[in-house]
Amino acid sequence: MNPSLITQTLQQGTAIPAHPLALTSARKLDERRQRALSRYYIASGVGGLAVGVHTTQFEIREPGIDLFQPVLELAAEEMNRADKQRIAPLLRVAGICGETSQATREAAIAKDAGYHFGLLSLAALKSADEDTLINHCTAVSEIIPVFGFYLQPDVGGRLLPYSFWHRFCEIENVAAIKMAPFNRYQTLDVIRAVTESGREDIALYTGNDDNIVLDLVTPFRFQIEGKQIERRIVGGLLGHWAVWTHKAVEILKECQKVVASEKAIPLSILHRNTEVTDCNAVLFDVANRFQGCIPGIHEVLRRQGLLEGIWCLNPNETMGPRQAAEIDRIYQAYPHMNDDEFIAEHRDDWLNG
Repeated sequence: MNPSLITQTLQQGTAIPAHPLALTSARKLDERRQRALSRYYIASGVGGLAVGVHTTQFEIREPGIDLFQPVLELAAEEMNRADKQRIAPLLRVAGICGETSQATREAAIAKDAGYHFGLLSLAALKSADEDTLINHCTAVSEIIPVFGFYLQPDVGGRLLPYSFWHRFCEIENVAAIKMAPFNRYQTLDVIRAVTESGREDIALYTGNDDNIVLDLVTPFRFQIEGKQIERRIVGGLLGHWAVWTHKAVEILKECQKVVASEKAIPLSILHRNTEVTDCNAVLFDVANRFQGCIPGIHEVLRRQGLLEGIWCLNPNETMGPRQAAEIDRIYQAYPHMNDDEFIAEHRDDWLNG
């Protein structure tokens, strides 16, 4: 494994979908379909996978379920197989949760499974002060390079001020930050903190499902010591990209071409941003305060034949009122956004390979 290629891929920017959990009707791991999902994402042209994250369901860690390590290892096996045919290895990002004892234990499991980065959720430390948060992040970073994570409060995150992010950038083993506060002000806090820290080696990734496309084409410029410094969000680590992934990779490439051209952002990109945001509002069930954000993803994958059902580990986690009808609507409104034909062509190979 070439560390320089891993760093290069991360910093150039790539698509990293958040990996869902395939379950049987008995709510047990469906290994065949779990592998098929990994194969689908890899065949779609992603640059990595994020496993054990919110989309994989936090309940995988609960005693009696104990799926954290198995799902990491299944995805790692599929990435190992794919890497044999690749020059640059797939980026392996493992979700890290809990208070420091749990987080460091999960970081060790992820490292042992061959993961490159830990996506560090601070949701379990809602009342912790800034010093405690920084000490927590530092402890995890001593085990595995950290992918910072600003998770929006509506799905379990907490507010993290500019001062936290500036101190976070002082942690040597921070490699990237995923910004998902779904808030322009808080997103700017992170980007300004990274820019003012002088850490050019920290890659910025969008998790803002309400503004994916514009995040990827916007130049963020700040005046620092009399100089104008520009930073870019180079890629995305997104639950939204767990569906219609083949088209999501195309959208990222389109955005990267716009950035490379150094020309004005075309109207087509602005239109695409609206389309993606409308689709995300449905998939993540914004109308019902994100009640069906994971089942909505499952429903699309079920319709495409990759999942057998929309079951979650929590039996109460189901699609919100009218979410299924809204999925029908976006399928009709934006037929160019789905990748049903691509999946139909390869699905049997992924399921039986």
